Amino acid sequence: MSKTSNINRVDGFAKVTGSATYSAEYKIDGVVYACLVGSTIAKGRIKTIDTKKAEWAPGVLAVITHLNVDKPSGYQKAKDKHNFGQPLQIFKDDSILYYDQPIALVIADSFERMQYAASLIKADYLKDEHSTELKKAANQEKKVETDKGNDYHRGEHDGYKNAEVVLETEYTIPTEVHNPMELANIIAKWEGNKPILYTKSQGVEGTRRSVAGVFDVPAEDVEVHAEYIGGAFGMGLHTWPYEIAALIGAKKLNRPVKLVLHREQMFTNVGFRPYTIQKMGLGATKDGKLTGLTHEAVAMTSSYEDFMEGTVNMSRFIYDCANVSTRYRIVPLDTCTPIWMRGPGEATGSFALESAMDEMAYKLDLDPIEFRKRNYAEKDLEQNKPWSSKYLLECYEGGMERIGWKNRKNKPGSVREGEWLVGYGMGTGTFGCYRSPTSVKAKFSADGNLVLQCSVNDMGPGTATMMTAIGSEIMGMPVENVIIEMGKSGLPKGPTQGGSATTSSVGSAVHDSCNLLVSKILGLANETPTFKGTPITDLTFANGVISSKNNSKTVSLASLLATNKLEDFAVENQSKGTEEARKYSIYSFSVHFVKVLVNPNIGKIRLAHVVSCADIGTVISQKTSAGQMFGGAVGGIGMGLMEALEIDHRFGRPINNNFADYHVPVNADIEKQEVFFVNKKDPISNPMGTKGLGETALVGMAPAIANAVFNATGKRVRDLPITLDKIIENVKV
Repeated sequence: MSKTSNINRVDGFAKVTGSATYSAEYKIDGVVYACLVGSTIAKGRIKTIDTKKAEWAPGVLAVITHLNVDKPSGYQKAKDKHNFGQPLQIFKDDSILYYDQPIALVIADSFERMQYAASLIKADYLKDEHSTELKKAANQEKKVETDKGNDYHRGEHDGYKNAEVVLETEYTIPTEVHNPMELANIIAKWEGNKPILYTKSQGVEGTRRSVAGVFDVPAEDVEVHAEYIGGAFGMGLHTWPYEIAALIGAKKLNRPVKLVLHREQMFTNVGFRPYTIQKMGLGATKDGKLTGLTHEAVAMTSSYEDFMEGTVNMSRFIYDCANVSTRYRIVPLDTCTPIWMRGPGEATGSFALESAMDEMAYKLDLDPIEFRKRNYAEKDLEQNKPWSSKYLLECYEGGMERIGWKNRKNKPGSVREGEWLVGYGMGTGTFGCYRSPTSVKAKFSADGNLVLQCSVNDMGPGTATMMTAIGSEIMGMPVENVIIEMGKSGLPKGPTQGGSATTSSVGSAVHDSCNLLVSKILGLANETPTFKGTPITDLTFANGVISSKNNSKTVSLASLLATNKLEDFAVENQSKGTEEARKYSIYSFSVHFVKVLVNPNIGKIRLAHVVSCADIGTVISQKTSAGQMFGGAVGGIGMGLMEALEIDHRFGRPINNNFADYHVPVNADIEKQEVFFVNKKDPISNPMGTKGLGETALVGMAPAIANAVFNATGKRVRDLPITLDKIIENVKV
């Protein structure tokens, strides 16, 4: 294990002491306050909107609607959507496309005056019949006309139907909402024709491009600050209309405008995991060999944007099966556009696939893990490529031992602890490993500090800690002397934080830049009289000192810089994937194990033990990686047992848009949780040998819970979340 693998979070002190500055906390001179007023219907047009009382209210500086807005010049040029943004152009016209769509922006000189003025705005509408229920609108499904939306077939189409043993089932996942602690927010200002944003974004460069597109300015003129993010889970992957509204208001007034959504707006205006219905067809021989697998998904999108995700993708390659078919369709509904949510697509798809695998195992009277082992994929049959590395079997074995799988019985309801029924379940997860071109500047100064710069930001997984660990290891210096500058424009270009690609992308750039820096330092030292004639391969660099392997000669970096009249020594380098990596299929793998206790009289479910095992290549930081795995598993627990946005379809509006009624897990919901990493280097993925973690930490958790509940009760729940009412009836007592 690396000596830096257990370092503390480098941003931890700032976050727990309050010295970390989040985007809405910046102190900007002359800032004024804004809020959005939302529509009260789900579809139609604005007939009239009365803003006079609001405009005349004390302290009000502006009320902006579709009637008086200065439309950004980019509106006319937009074809579908701006890079990183979306096609909904706020205040463009009088059309209403979903409930709570912003219809007015109120700006005042104080927060309280802004709120009061917003309450005075009244609108009348011409209502149209809306559609917000996926099951009723499923006949309107359509194919996404892109390569990613194409149907997939390997072998015989729907070949499962000809098997000796056939399983056909349907699974449902409701709408889930991100709900990070930090609300969506922005402080927007302009300097001439240059927009400046302090905003909650998972991608600084993406935000620059989308804002540039909307306002028709060069991306280099857009300044973005997003150094700290209080959680996002995917909501920060769009530049949303509220951000454009704030920029419109700031430009109109030529003053900084602060806009923070309230909690109810977080349920309606910044995306969500889409409601999805999935059909699974499995075929197998009587001895447990899969012969056919079909996975179909129908998911919601908005009426103004085609959104899709990789719901069916995992089914194409995770098991050895000759005949595989997948289909994905979308249904336009009158809602805000969904957006990627942690474990996008794969978390949804794994619930159907891994639940169906469990059901087939019972049908064959096989242990669920034994069934998976009999169908273990030794290569990626979808791409017809070898794995770069795959230690999924080690995950199975490690999890079985830790959860006490030997105590499990294949017959549901066979194990009790007092009045509680005991069940064991598991679910396999996977997610692709991606690597984006990323630039990092590494700068060594005479005071002995290493500064690493990149515009990537950190929404919580520990990006700064990862960068520190890699830089410290390569440079041979204490972590206390590594300084990270990140999360804002003007720094070397980093990727969007999403898709479990940050460590592979940014970490590789840190690795390459630091090694290049060491090489440059050694080359400069090799020209000094001290090392003249010494082969450069005999020189080493650590703790700010250049040394010779063969004698006691040393030169400090400080003296080297002074001799060459340099204040610091810096390199900037772009790192990207290799052609060699394209020859392999590179994925992370995980297995979640769950032991549940179920009270058959009241239907209460207790999570007595959770074990999450992962093959993520080299573990850079044990602490932050374990935190990621814990957090992902907790998100999966919410998915499995609690989370669902309830819509009153009569009005197309949510009815549990608050933390009292939208339930998420808390500490008391998990009695015991463990994490296990295989921690074996991937030889292909990147220089560090890492693979992604953030998504696979959640993928497979929800089916593990569902499978454990069935093992305890004999009740198979196929529509999430698993609430008391769904298991209280027909529980085997």
